[in-house]
Amino acid sequence: MYCYQRIRNLREDKDLKQLAIAMVLQITQQQYQLYESGKREIPVHKLIMLADFYGVSLDYLTGRTDKKEVNT
Repeated sequence: MYCYQRIRNLREDKDLKQLAIAMVLQITQQQYQLYESGKREIPVHKLIMLADFYGVSLDYLTGRTDKKEVNT
């Protein structure tokens, strides 16, 4: 089981549905639901897409830091 609570929180903060994020990632809503629920690991390239979409760092998405800022 994987922990991706932050991707759900970010999605809900923007009032987006799972289907909208699935479309950004070019996957099905069902696949995205498995990621968000922690039943399937998110591939790194999809995490990068999510970080870019939300404007946050990969460390923030994965819970390694509480700072959302991206290092440039």
